[in-house]
Amino acid sequence: MSTIVAVGSLAFDSIETPFGHVEQALGGSANYFSLGASYFTKVQCISVVGEDFPDSHLQTLKDRGVDTRGIQRARGKTFHWAGRYGYDLHDAQTLNTCLNVFEHFNPEVPEEFRDSEFVFLGNVAPQLQLKVLGQIRRPKCVALDSMNFWISGQREALIEAIRRVDVVIINDGEARQLTQTHNIVEAARNVLAWGPKVLVVKRGEYGALLFDRGEMFSLPGLPLAEVKDPTGAGDSFAGGFLGYLASEEDTGNAALRRAVVYGCVVASFTVQDFGFASLMSQSRGAIEERYRKFVELTRFHV
Repeated sequence: MSTIVAVGSLAFDSIETPFGHVEQALGGSANYFSLGASYFTKVQCISVVGEDFPDSHLQTLKDRGVDTRGIQRARGKTFHWAGRYGYDLHDAQTLNTCLNVFEHFNPEVPEEFRDSEFVFLGNVAPQLQLKVLGQIRRPKCVALDSMNFWISGQREALIEAIRRVDVVIINDGEARQLTQTHNIVEAARNVLAWGPKVLVVKRGEYGALLFDRGEMFSLPGLPLAEVKDPTGAGDSFAGGFLGYLASEEDTGNAALRRAVVYGCVVASFTVQDFGFASLMSQSRGAIEERYRKFVELTRFHV
C-alpha cells in the first residue's frame, strides 16, 4: 500500500441548491480528495489555512489517516467560496471567491513526504502544481486535476504541467475547453498527445470515461434517489480513484477501470448531503457494497 501526497485547498464553502443551503461549511479540493482517498490508503496533505480554520477538523483529518504536517497555518482568513446550483446540479454559479491566505500560498513538501510514489496535484495554479511535483523524488504515478479558471487564464502553463504527469482528471467541459474541440474523443487524443498516459473525463451524473494508452472505458452514472449538493464530487472521485490505485500499487488497465468505479462510488456518497456529512459517515464496507451494486447494475453478459 502506497501513501499519496496531495496538494489542494482547504476552504470554507457557502452553497445554495434547490434542496437547501449551508454557510461556511468545510470544503476545498484537498479536503474532499483526502477524505475520499482515506478509505483506501494514507494521505499526506499539502495546503494552507487561516487562523479561523478549526483545529478540530485538522484532528478529524488525522483520525482518518491524513498526515497534516504539510498544512501551513498563516495569518489571515481561510479561502472561501460561495456558489449556487440550479435544479440540474451540473454547473455552479460562483457568487464570491475570497482567496485570503491561499493568495500567497507557497507549498513546501516536508522531507518525510518526498519519497511518496503517488501524487495528486489538485486544483491549484499550474506553477504551484509543478513546484510540488519538483519536490517529489521518484513518483510512480502523478495525477493532475484542474478547472476552467486555469484553462482560461493560464492554459499554456497548465499544458506544461500536464506534460509532466501520468494521469489527467478533468470534466467533459474542461476537456473540450482545454483542447478547443467539441468532440470528447478528439479532445482525449489531444490531451494524451501532450504526454500523459491516462485521461479520466468526469461526467457528473452520467458517469466517467477512461482513456488509457489506446483503450477506452465508459462507465455510466450510478442512479441515486437523493442528491443534495455536487460540491466536492470531482475531488472525492479523484480521491477514490487514486486511493484505490495506491492501495493496490497497480496502474494497469484492469486496475484503472476498477479505480474509475471506486471513484464514482465515493463521489456518489458525497453528493447525497451538503459538505462532508455523507462521505464521512461511510465505512469501507459500505463502499464495497455500493461497488458491488454498481458492478451488477452495469453487467450485461448473462
